Amino acid sequence: MTLPRPSDWLTPNRWPLAALIVSALMLAAAHAFQAAGYAPCHLCLRQREVYWAVIAVSAIALAANRLRPNARQAKLFTILIALGFLYGAGLAAFHAGVEWKFWPGPEICSGGFGSFQARDLNAALAGPTRVIRCDEAAWRLLGLSMAGYNALISLGLALLSGLALRKQS
Repeated sequence: MTLPRPSDWLTPNRWPLAALIVSALMLAAAHAFQAAGYAPCHLCLRQREVYWAVIAVSAIALAANRLRPNARQAKLFTILIALGFLYGAGLAAFHAGVEWKFWPGPEICSGGFGSFQARDLNAALAGPTRVIRCDEAAWRLLGLSMAGYNALISLGLALLSGLALRKQS
């Protein structure tokens, strides 16, 4: 029995499984950084939501492709996965731009209370909380922050999704 080559995963029927695995690995890496003491900011948490969404779409795609195999349906799910990764790349690039001070980040990242609501009153009365700033990179490697690497990885995954669309199942 031979293992499939990496290019064998680039089909609309197989890509959802690869996308699910890669998304789970990205979330595991994010949680590993958090366990190592790098607390996530608001934009970091938003970037994780994209991977959770891709996992959900991928799981639905796997079930749908298994229950009712259909090339058109498989391509539609691959397009949705590609759009998820593309959105993630844009969000991560925005975050990297905030870190480089190219543009301001959301008010919530600077300790502002732009959308303070009554349910937040208990937390506010409990005492000051540490605001994790979105405009300060907690970690860099070769000049890129985690958001910068996430932007590149997400863009690469969106491109791989596009390549999967070009192949027949």
